[in-house]
Amino acid sequence: MPTLEFDGKTHIQTHYLTVPHRSLDAVPEKSIAADPSASRPNEENLIIHGDNLHALKALLPRYAGRVKCVYIDPPYNTGNKDWVYSDNVNSDLMRKWLEDKKEVDDKDLERHDKWLCMMWPRLQLLRELLSDDGAIFVSIDDNEQHRLRMIMDEIFGEENFRNAIIVRRGVKNVQAQFKNVDKLNIGSEYLLFYSKSREQKFQHMTVEKDIVPIGTWNSHWRGTDRPTMRYELMGIVPETGQWRWSQERSLKAIKNYSQLIQECGENPSQQDIDEWWFSQSPEKPDLLRLSTTNRPVHYVPPSKRRILSSLWTDMTVNESPSLLKTLGIEFPNPKRVALIQRIVGYITDQDANAVILDSFAGSGTTAHAVLALNKEDGGNRQFILVECLDYADCITAKRVRRVIKGVPSATDEALREGLGGSFTYCELGEPISIEGMLTGEALPSYESLASYLLYTAAGVTVESALQPQNEDGLFYQDERADYYLLYEPDIEYLRGKDARLNLERAERIHETERKAVVFGIDKFIGQRKLTTMGITFCQLPYCISSSLT
Repeated sequence: MPTLEFDGKTHIQTHYLTVPHRSLDAVPEKSIAADPSASRPNEENLIIHGDNLHALKALLPRYAGRVKCVYIDPPYNTGNKDWVYSDNVNSDLMRKWLEDKKEVDDKDLERHDKWLCMMWPRLQLLRELLSDDGAIFVSIDDNEQHRLRMIMDEIFGEENFRNAIIVRRGVKNVQAQFKNVDKLNIGSEYLLFYSKSREQKFQHMTVEKDIVPIGTWNSHWRGTDRPTMRYELMGIVPETGQWRWSQERSLKAIKNYSQLIQECGENPSQQDIDEWWFSQSPEKPDLLRLSTTNRPVHYVPPSKRRILSSLWTDMTVNESPSLLKTLGIEFPNPKRVALIQRIVGYITDQDANAVILDSFAGSGTTAHAVLALNKEDGGNRQFILVECLDYADCITAKRVRRVIKGVPSATDEALREGLGGSFTYCELGEPISIEGMLTGEALPSYESLASYLLYTAAGVTVESALQPQNEDGLFYQDERADYYLLYEPDIEYLRGKDARLNLERAERIHETERKAVVFGIDKFIGQRKLTTMGITFCQLPYCISSSLT
């Protein structure tokens, strides 16, 4: 397979391995706590402020192999000084190359090399975080599309390339003029779509004539104004606009839907509805029900759908300014909520508990789209946003807070009432390093150190917080071994005898008759004796040497 060569590639290919692990420190005053009485109390959304390279590394112990869908909108490298190269690369040659000019602009002849060096380790970590049945979508334009595809072929595998989706940019109405130009007007951008595995199959997404994705219900409401089509339906009388069908047809469709749920259950899937609809031969009935926003919605039969292609001319890339104005934020060219909803809905159609990650979060569109999709279909999808710039709180998180709680001035009823949900706002903590543990200046929390050790020692990721389960420091068990950590984030404790493995504790561990891995500052018993007891001792902090930068 042909590969792309660029300055810095040899230094950057393994850079992600040397990035230190950091903790994710919650900031409660910037978070929205989960409502324990909510219908989906287990969701745990994250908004992380910090360098996304370090944030992605910090996510590995808990989320490696668990993320179903990645969407990123990285800098397009247009030469407009819209990004700064800030990676701390462990190479004197690389540092020398970067030290004169870190800002990237159109006068920098090496800006493409720097952009590729920025993207490479981030894509590697994103691949580690993806589940085996997951997929990644990357927004890009003509500046780097061809280079991006080549490095993604290397990192994700050429065989895992699925599509280069073309998405329409907004079109301005301008008077046509005859003049000499050097190129055509650019009216589109791209979404590069790769899967983690070639074996993974995705459901065909089909759309109605007016582009309504399957899995949602098309609104029974029309904006045109015909007074004769205004009547009471399910307790609703429209003041403006109209219903799509006559009253007789609508009432019959409601009765048909009641029959469907008697046969298929209260919450039939799209497949259940399609199968029931096809079974009603020869007559194919209309179906009408109430949506989650309490408006009548009707079933779109398969005959009125078409398979979604890689040409998304029905969808524009950027959101309308009116939505941002309603949300009370200012942000240049945010991505459209409906665009991200389509991506997430396509990948998570069969998994409404999926994790969705956006490591170039910007204004927070991905979180908005995930919350809207959950509201629409009752899902429990989880979002993780990472934003490195200072507006992570005042724009990214601010937007998410508002769409969760509701925006009174919104025209959309669901947004006006609030999409619901919660999130934890995090800052990146200090690196988990040998120096910090030796001096006591940077002691990670028990949970952070335990999850990191479990991931590096056994390749295990865990969803729940890790804490000691007994006095001997047992914090995790699997079919291979029990894992113990003798640790507290306290320098006096670490200097004392309780942080050392002694014979009494080793004998208690041995009594379980299971193999054990014990992490601790030191031990009062030789490894030969421990080996006969089925115990492997890993000394702190030397066992975390891989975190050195």
